[in-house]
Amino acid sequence: MAVKINGKNKRIGLALSGGGFRAAAYHLGAFKKLEELGLLWKLDLLSCVSGGSIAGGFLAANWKKRDALQRLETYLSSRSIAVSSVLGGIFDPFDSRLDKLAASYDRDLFKKAKLQTLKAGPRIYFNATNLATGNMFFFVAGGNGKTELGEHELGVSETSKISISQAVAASSAFPPVFPPFRLGRDLFKSSAVDYNTLTDGGVYDNLGVNPLLRKQRNQLDYALVSDGGAPFKISEEPTESGAIVLKEAIGILMEQVRGLQFQRLRLAHAAGEGPKAVWFSIDSTKGEKRRGDAAFASSIKTNLTRLNPVEMEALTRHGGALLESRLKEYVPELLP
Repeated sequence: MAVKINGKNKRIGLALSGGGFRAAAYHLGAFKKLEELGLLWKLDLLSCVSGGSIAGGFLAANWKKRDALQRLETYLSSRSIAVSSVLGGIFDPFDSRLDKLAASYDRDLFKKAKLQTLKAGPRIYFNATNLATGNMFFFVAGGNGKTELGEHELGVSETSKISISQAVAASSAFPPVFPPFRLGRDLFKSSAVDYNTLTDGGVYDNLGVNPLLRKQRNQLDYALVSDGGAPFKISEEPTESGAIVLKEAIGILMEQVRGLQFQRLRLAHAAGEGPKAVWFSIDSTKGEKRRGDAAFASSIKTNLTRLNPVEMEALTRHGGALLESRLKEYVPELLP
């Protein structure tokens, strides 16, 4: 699916960050801009985390369908799934909150399809965090390649049992709202542990950068990173509460990882070991189409609650505008 530049095929990867429905709508804006530029259906790889897994998974499951983007917008504008999943899991003795979350994804987005049905689309990673090892754990399909799951320490194995909704639920199991996804030996065998538990991919890396840098598996020439997560904000009245310090500490750690991952991309390309990378973060005013878009988009909560028309318009407009701005400045050769 590569693009041609000066007669040579070039491969493009797109990372889709976590950040709930807010991030998914921001990514939708990037999808719309890429489609307008003739690049969307030429993407070779998607690396998805949490809310990015919702957007990326739906795109891959509806690859090249004319109404795919409109249907994703309708979903994000009409569904609120976190509350119903939590309540359903509390009152149902047979299914957990995460089971309810996966069931809602199946009902509204994926219709019980397995990961291997994504074979004809781009290579797609659904990234989670393995609480057994502390590593990024991935489910990967598409690109006419093998359907696999695993991580660098425990190894990788093929699978035909995992549904798209299970992979997306594992990637978006935001703690403590949702319990981790339990991966038993029937789904993934390892001599090191009896079973694995997977939580939200944003705990390890909310950007999903790692697959973009795996040269042996994914040889990319360009990497685009759509960052719709929650950047750490300067506080005029920092907390003095011991209970709130833990929450703030997590935010600081995530901000540090975010900065380090951008630096990894920069240094890998400079050393000839990685693709040429550009990223666009939701709090950036550089390239915003309307004054105030960055501030408003960043203020929208990162949950799984439906977006109103004003929020949807601002998020999609902002995501598309920032992407176009970065392409023009850093990789104009990709533009028509």
